[in-house]
Amino acid sequence: MAKNIILKLKEADLSGRGGAGFPTWLKWDLVKKAQGEKKYVICNASEGEPCVFKDKYIIENYPEELINGIVLAMEELSASEAYIYLNKDYYLKYGKNLKKIINKKKINLFKKTGGYIGGEESALCESIEGKRVEPRFKPPYLAEKGLFDCPTLVNNVETFYYASKINKEEYDKTRFYSINGDVLNPGVYELKESLSMEEILKETKNYPSFDFFVQAGGGVSGEIFLREELKTPCLGAGSITVYNKLKTDPFRLMEKWIEFFNYGNCDKCLPCREGGYRLGEMIKRRDLNREMISEILFSLKESSFCALGRSIPVPFRSFLKKVMEIEL
Repeated sequence: MAKNIILKLKEADLSGRGGAGFPTWLKWDLVKKAQGEKKYVICNASEGEPCVFKDKYIIENYPEELINGIVLAMEELSASEAYIYLNKDYYLKYGKNLKKIINKKKINLFKKTGGYIGGEESALCESIEGKRVEPRFKPPYLAEKGLFDCPTLVNNVETFYYASKINKEEYDKTRFYSINGDVLNPGVYELKESLSMEEILKETKNYPSFDFFVQAGGGVSGEIFLREELKTPCLGAGSITVYNKLKTDPFRLMEKWIEFFNYGNCDKCLPCREGGYRLGEMIKRRDLNREMISEILFSLKESSFCALGRSIPVPFRSFLKKVMEIEL
C-alpha cells in the first residue's frame, strides 16, 4: 500500500522553512483531523525580511514544484481552496506565470497587504478576509479556526517545494540558503541542512579572509555569530549575512534593524510599539543606556503579542554582547 504524504513528511523529518521550524507532518495532520465544513491551504510567499530571498528563487526557478506541493496538501487535507499570499513585488513579477501553471486549479493569488507583519500566519488570514492586518489571539490556532474560521494550513514556499520533492522521493535532506553581505559569491544555494555555517561559506567560496561576524537565521531578526562560533547549522529562514568587523559601523547597522522592525510592526501591542521606538531613539543619539536596553529587550521578549516583537532582542542582545562587548 502506498504511503500517504503525511507519513512521507514524517519519515523525511521535514520542518517548516518559514523560520519557526514546526514539524510539517504534524501541521498537516492537525488540519486533516480538524472538524470544519471547509478547509483551506495557504502558501505564505510574503518574504519581506531584508537579506532573505530563497522563496523568490524557488518561485522563479521551480514554480511547478511549488504548485504541485500545494495541490498535494489540498488533496490530502480535502481542502476546497488554496491561496498563494505573495508580496507585492513577487505578485507583479511572477503572478502571470503562476496563473498559467495553476490553470483551472482552485488556487488563488493574493497580493500581500500591510507591512512586514502581514506575513505572520494569522495576520495574513486577516488580510485575505479584508480586515485590519494584525495578528490574532491564539488559541484557537489556525489548524482549528483559520481563514474564514475554517481549519487552515499555512506553510511557506520552501516547505511546499520540499513536500513535492518528498512525495516524488527526490528529497536528500537539503535546504535553501540566502548568502549575502561582504562575500564574493552572493546568492541562493541548495545544500545539505546538516552543514555548519562555516562549511556553507567555504563550500560556496564565501568564507572571508578578513575578520568578520555573521547574522544567521534571519536577515534582520537573525542571531549574531563570531567566526569561532560557526560550527553549528544555519537555522530559521536560512539566511547568512557576512559583515566585515572592521568596516561595519555598529550604530548604522542597528539603525537599519530597528527601522525595519518599527516600520513593520502593526502598533497593536505596547512593548513592540514603545520598546522599538525607545530603542531607536537611543541608537540615533549614540547613547546606549545599558540598564534601559536590558529592560526593553526583556519586555519585548516576554510581553510582545507576536513573534515580530519577540524577535527584536535576538540580534540586538547578541550583537551588543559579541561585537560591541556590552554585557546586558
